[in-house]
Amino acid sequence: MRPTPRKALAARVLAVAALAAVSLPTTPVAAAPHTAPAAAAACTPAQVVTNGGFESGTSPWTQSSTTVITNRSGQTAHGGSSFAWLDGVGSTHTDTLSQSVTIPSGCSSASLTFWLHIDTTETTSSTAYDKLTAKIGSTTLATYSNLNKASGYAQKSFDVSAFAGQTVTVAFTGTEDSSLQTSFVLDDIALDTSGDTAPPADSTRTPAAPAYTVSLSSNTSGTVWTGHESATFTNASSTALSEVYLRLWDNYHGTCSAMPITVSNVTGGTLGALSVGCTALKITLASPLAQGQSTTIGFDLGITVPSGADRFGYDGAFSFIGNALPVLAVKDGAGWHLDPYTNNGESFYSLASDFKVTLDHPTSLLVPATGTSVDTPGSSGRTVTTATASKVRDFAWAAGPFSKISGTSTAGTPINVYSVSGISSANAQSMLTTAKSAVDAHAARFGAYPYGELDAVIDNNFWFGGMEYPGFVLDLVSTTALTHEIAHQWFYGIVGDDEYTSPWLDESFTDYATDLAQGKTGASCWSSVSWASTAEKITNSMAYWDTHSSRYSTVVYGYGKCALHDLRRVLGDTVMAKLLKDYATSHWYGVSTTAEFKAAAQAATTTDLTSFWTTHRIDG
Repeated sequence: MRPTPRKALAARVLAVAALAAVSLPTTPVAAAPHTAPAAAAACTPAQVVTNGGFESGTSPWTQSSTTVITNRSGQTAHGGSSFAWLDGVGSTHTDTLSQSVTIPSGCSSASLTFWLHIDTTETTSSTAYDKLTAKIGSTTLATYSNLNKASGYAQKSFDVSAFAGQTVTVAFTGTEDSSLQTSFVLDDIALDTSGDTAPPADSTRTPAAPAYTVSLSSNTSGTVWTGHESATFTNASSTALSEVYLRLWDNYHGTCSAMPITVSNVTGGTLGALSVGCTALKITLASPLAQGQSTTIGFDLGITVPSGADRFGYDGAFSFIGNALPVLAVKDGAGWHLDPYTNNGESFYSLASDFKVTLDHPTSLLVPATGTSVDTPGSSGRTVTTATASKVRDFAWAAGPFSKISGTSTAGTPINVYSVSGISSANAQSMLTTAKSAVDAHAARFGAYPYGELDAVIDNNFWFGGMEYPGFVLDLVSTTALTHEIAHQWFYGIVGDDEYTSPWLDESFTDYATDLAQGKTGASCWSSVSWASTAEKITNSMAYWDTHSSRYSTVVYGYGKCALHDLRRVLGDTVMAKLLKDYATSHWYGVSTTAEFKAAAQAATTTDLTSFWTTHRIDG
């Protein structure tokens, strides 16, 4: 979403909060945001490197020669009496030191630290003749050389949280050229795990591979839709799945006694309780689902669109229907993600899914939608729009007597612009031109746009500026906002994230992509950063930003993109471009985390980024 600051927004947020305060029941249907059945065991902090100070002999280290782990004269230990001394020969030579470690799953933080002393007789101040490389698994953490010589030990630290649940080798390799010695001396090597229970890898997020089939029919104005939805899914977890939760996000826009989204006549399970302000609905499955097994649930669905130019609302004759289809909540190592709706940003966390949605509506209404649409004649005066979409995280549509113009980007993406009344043809054409250039610019940087056509619905009455859905965006007449929303097709859409827990992973990255598409370099933008408190961080969750809403846009959008511009300046343009494209590729249709991005960035450079993350307040 691209926020547009307006006085009216504050008044609207207060009004919504007041409505919620007086209308939501005080019974358990307004339960706490997280209902987390037992999942992964809680984190037990541990240090997993054995004999990291070398005081207990050489086991379990593997060394290239018996002289690497030593207490001989010529060097001194950081602590105790023993240390690891690589190279220092003064001729062509290689030393190695390694240990296999198992990093337990379930902890949100894993940090590799070691103390390093480098001395050398090399006299150059510009050439790295002798080198030490530190690796974990196949990932290079850093490379040091004779240019890093220092009089004493310095501690090095690396975030290796991305390797949780894996057995990997921590390895050091020192190489010398033909003359002039360099000694790389290591001591007190440790790998500490800590923190709350962390989500496991993509493969254990469940229910996996959801496929939704929906058939709905509208009233004459497109503000009421009724019909049926089914969801087929697989349990990817080793823990049997006894229940699922449907997110009925748009019930935030009503009350529990007058819900805009209603579910009834469930098949394949038993209808359970509503919770989280009636935005989460529990369905107990007919029988527990073992790992690898699939099942289908079905239900009748009713949608009543409220008044208002909103991401779910109608503006005169035009209806905007985002987040209206119930989608499956995600369960991972942290349990079920049942976060509350946020009007300040997004709460939405879902896995890549397939949708086939049939929308029966009056022929007088155009119905732009997620995916590729085909119109066929329905009953008298009606049209059936069938939209299919693969590997998307949600489905949205609109309905109304829109004005429509179409075109194709240079790279071949079909673009449709749907405008409400009052949008001039010149502005509509400008938005079409912007959409064509933006989708190609982002595709060139992050990977080809995979969703066929792209629909942009334009209404200058949107209080929120713009809002992204797969293959479908809502926007004002704004070049920057539309470029931003289209960038969300990659960051949130293709490269998914938990938008409630880590909003920076989609908004900061999207604003950075918008700058690049518009030729902005973010020169010196980090120099204008001023933190409101020690608790304020780019990586804070929406739970924090909902209580500090005036700072949300400044920090997550502004400081977040400036941090990425700063990272580009550290890595260099070419390395940063490759990092982001490779990162998108490796998380294509998956879910990204802050820890995984930090690990990928660190692997792209020999510069220790620990202080960078600290300075830019990027935790995780």
